[in-house]
Formats: sequence, structure tokens, C-alpha cells
Amino acid sequence: MSSRKQASPGDMPTGPHPTTKSRRTLAFRAVRQFVFDWLAWGVAAIAAATLRYEFDVERITWWSMLLLIGVLGLLQLACAAPPRLYRHRYHYGSFEEVLAVVLAAAAAGSLAEVVVLFVYAHSGIPRTVVIIAYPIALVLMLGVRYVSRLIVEATARKQADSKPAIVFGAGYVGSEIVRQFLTDSASPFRPVALLDDDPAKRHSRIRSVDVIGPLEALPEAVEETGARALIVAIGRADSKLLRRVSDAARPLGLSVKVVPTVEQMLNGARHFSVRDLSIDDLIGRQPVDTNLAAVGGYLTGKRVLVTGAGGSIGVELCRQVRRFDPAELIMLDRDETGLQNAEVAVSGHGLLNSPEVVLADIRDADVVRQIFAQRRPEVVFHAAALKHLPMLQQYPREAWKTNVLGTLNVLEAARAAGVRRFVNISTDKAADPTSALGYSKLLAEKLTAYMARETGAHYLSVRFGNVLGSRGSMLPLFAGQIERGGPVQVTHEQVSRYFMTIPEACQLVLQAGAIGKPGEALILDMGEPVLIMDIARRMIDMSGKDVKIEIVGLREGEKLNEQLVSQSEDVLPTEHKKISCSRVEVLDPADLDYDRWLARLGEAVRAG
Repeated sequence: MSSRKQASPGDMPTGPHPTTKSRRTLAFRAVRQFVFDWLAWGVAAIAAATLRYEFDVERITWWSMLLLIGVLGLLQLACAAPPRLYRHRYHYGSFEEVLAVVLAAAAAGSLAEVVVLFVYAHSGIPRTVVIIAYPIALVLMLGVRYVSRLIVEATARKQADSKPAIVFGAGYVGSEIVRQFLTDSASPFRPVALLDDDPAKRHSRIRSVDVIGPLEALPEAVEETGARALIVAIGRADSKLLRRVSDAARPLGLSVKVVPTVEQMLNGARHFSVRDLSIDDLIGRQPVDTNLAAVGGYLTGKRVLVTGAGGSIGVELCRQVRRFDPAELIMLDRDETGLQNAEVAVSGHGLLNSPEVVLADIRDADVVRQIFAQRRPEVVFHAAALKHLPMLQQYPREAWKTNVLGTLNVLEAARAAGVRRFVNISTDKAADPTSALGYSKLLAEKLTAYMARETGAHYLSVRFGNVLGSRGSMLPLFAGQIERGGPVQVTHEQVSRYFMTIPEACQLVLQAGAIGKPGEALILDMGEPVLIMDIARRMIDMSGKDVKIEIVGLREGEKLNEQLVSQSEDVLPTEHKKISCSRVEVLDPADLDYDRWLARLGEAVRAG
């Protein structure tokens, strides 16, 4: 859910174009804060003089005192300018604002002391007045800010429609969550407790919200606070942790929310949204560390071509490639609607009239060769493929035409155009294949290795499993079945698959293109395989519907458990902890034979 925040005295306007009313409100608050600080100096100066004269106020030279108070106000305004104390730079009552107040007041007091020593030498103002006044003024300034913050937080807590929530994570993200929700009167959540697995944070407090204990203390925390939501305030929480959180929250009837990563929060500055926990989070949310310098080195300023640009992987690849400022991005696909989606994702429009989009079929060797000769790409990501296993099992010749011959067409066109870096997007089903899909993609890997040997260039394959959210994938299928009332169809109770989010897969593909060597198959670390039955049950639980699960049996060519590496392959590590590699057997295109391939496919299916 989104959290809409009203401007507070220490916050910046929320939009890029603040209204006249908001500018006036902020200006009024700035003036009000300065007046409070000036009054603090005035009260402090009078109190200091009173103390200096041992409460004999008749000894105070009032005209000199008023003049000193005026000078202190002007110096405070001047010294507050460099840290922009009155320009809404700081969260109200934050430690950063405290430091700015201390420094500005110290500078103003020091300059005022100089004035008293040299200009007011005969004015009757004691030299120690400003020295005594500084700590008094500082306490008053900070006290006003602290009381104001308490009022803002108390006002936010009084919102009747806000939902009491427990925040899991008492680090940076957790403190930001608590701060935002306590200072936003329109917040949908009201933090009532914090949980953290770190024993060192036990019994600590963030903005008046106590850390009660680890996640295991959730039942007690709910009973004590009446919380109705659990917010996971860990920006890089992986799927294993999120499954643990979900399992703990479900029996307590808590809705689970997640926050963006730390990087997204830093880039998004003060405002961010929490959202519902999704099934994608439970089976795929794995943090990725990409060496951007290495990736940028082979993409920046280069002509990059992506085949299958209209598919789920292709669109995300194009979006991420554009971040590295290529000289030209060429998006090729035979699906005009897919190309429009890619153009919208990359350029923000879907006019389909730019040279970036190329409508072509990789099965047409002459057209592919002509495009490569004209556009002269330097880097190619080959994502075009047919991928639905049951369909290709019925029509293996289509797998042959696209995944094998189509890949060969792109490889030969790349060689003729002098492409020096070619990344073939493969699949885990190419490891010890038992289906037309797996066998066709294995041949594509072997053809890529052959072209690497022939050219000596970086022609390589990248192998990974299922991606979450891709067109025709399992999750949308299950969601549709649940929406219709079921049943949810699962092939086998013990069937498991590897899963990865589309952005993570594409980041690792780009990284693999930077570190891969000619002829290698780079294998992405997919984490632990996930039981499909577990996914189905979790999706049904999250829907709140009473839906049955139906076991329909494995389809021809399907494996009970997928694997990323063939039994005959030797896997070696690479410089990236999430990428390993193996050498791929070379296949000469002259040895391609559909009938022989089909016969071997039949043997593999029967053996599988």
C-alpha cells in the first residue's frame, strides 16, 4: 500500500512542482522556526544577564540588551544559512537537525561574543552574558523542536483509521519505516512494536517504539499490541526469510507487507511505499550484486542487438541494456505487439516508427543476414525461442525450426557481421534433456560453442531455470485457476522447479556476458528448487479462497526435478559468486539432421 505523507516542518515539498499554497506554508514554517530560535536567544540573553547580576534586574542596561538580542537574531539567521537550517533540509527533530542547530547557534554565539568584547565594550553588557546564554538558547531551541516532533507523532498516532502494525527489522530501513509512519498523519499504519533477530537490538527503542524480541516473539507481540499487520523492514530479505515470516504471520491472521530495497529507498529519498507480500517474493526475491563497471565496459558506446526483444526476458534485457548508454539498441522480434511493449519499456512510447524496433523472424536466414549486414551490431543477446514444453512436445519440428535453425541463422549472421560478443539465452532443460524444448536448446548451445571456436570471439550461452512473471508461466496460470474457483492443477506432488525473478535473471545475463569465455555455458545460481505444490498452497492461502488442488500427472518430456548441470559436465566457478560455468561440446552445423535428432529425442523421452 502507498503511504501519502503530508509536509511536516522539517520536510521538503512532496512533488517536483509545489503549489503556491504549499510554498507559502513552508515559508511560514521557516519564518516561525526562525522566530522561535530568535526568541530562544532573547530569553537566554535575559536569563544570562539575570544570573550574572545575581537576579538584580535593575542593573541590566535594557537598551543594550535589546540591541544584543537583535544582533543575535541576525547572526543566527546568517549562520543558519550554510547548513540550510530554515530551508526544510532535515527531518523535524532528527539527529542531523540537532547537529545543524548546535553548529549554527555556536557560530552565532561566538560572533556575538566578539561583538560584545569589541563593540559593546562600554555598553554595560557583561562579557560573560553570551557565554552563559549559549547553552540556555541551545536547550530552548532543541526543546521546541523535540516538543514539536512529539506533537506531530502524537497527532499521527491518533488517526482512527490507521492499522496497528509490527515492524520486523530494527535497522536503517526499520527506523525509516517507523519515522515515516509516526510523523505522517495520513499513514495507513501505526507502528506498535518492533521485532529483530539480532540479540543486540533487544530492549532498544526507535521513536518511542520498543524492540520486543526476535520473530519467534510475534505471537506475544500480537497479543500485547493488537497488531493487524506485519511489515518486513529488511531491504534485502531473501525468499527463505520471507517464507519464514509468512509462515509465522499466517496463523495469527496478520497481513504481511514488504518494503523496497535499501538502494531503492536511497534513490527514492524520503517517500516510499510498502506493498503486499507476493508469491514472487516467497520463491524468488534474491539479492544480486552486479559489477556495473564490467558490464558497462562491453555495452557502453556499442551497437547492441536483442533478438526476442518482445518477450518477457527480451523486454527486461532491453531496459537494462539501455541503462549502460549503448550507441544503438536494436530490438528484433516477429511479434509486433511484443515490440511495442519493448519500445514502451525502453523509450516510453509505442509508436513503432523508430529504427530501434525491427520486425523480423529469425527463421528467415536471408532477412536476418541482411539486418546484421546493415546495422552491424557489436554485441548480441539471443533471447528468441519457443519455450512451452508441452506444445513443442506435440510439434517438435517447430522447436527445430526456431530453437535450432533459427539460432544457427543468427549465429551465422553475427559471424558475417563481425560480432565479437554473442550471448545465447538457454535453459536448465538443456541439461540431460528429455524434451523437444531441452534437446533443441542443447543443440543451440553446441552451435554457439562451434561458432566460438570458428571466430575466436566471446560466443557463449547462459543457462537458467524458470523466471517469475514471464508470459505463459505457472504463476499467472495458477492465479487464473484460483480466480475461477479452481481446481489448481499440479502435475505431481513432488515436482520441483528453480525460479528467478526476471530482473535478476537479466542482471546475471549481462554479468555473464562480461565474464564468460568463448564456448562456455554459464550457469546461473537459482538457489534452492521450490516444490510446485508448496507454491500452489501458498497462493491459495494468500487468496483467502477455498480452492482444491488437482494432481494431473507429469506430461511427456517433463522431469520431476529439474537440474542445471548435466551429469557429464564439469562445473567450474567464475569470478561472480552466483555464476558457474562448464565447457560445451561443439556441434558442426554440417552435422545437423532433423530425423536423427528426432530419433534421439524419442529415446531420451522414453529413458526419462
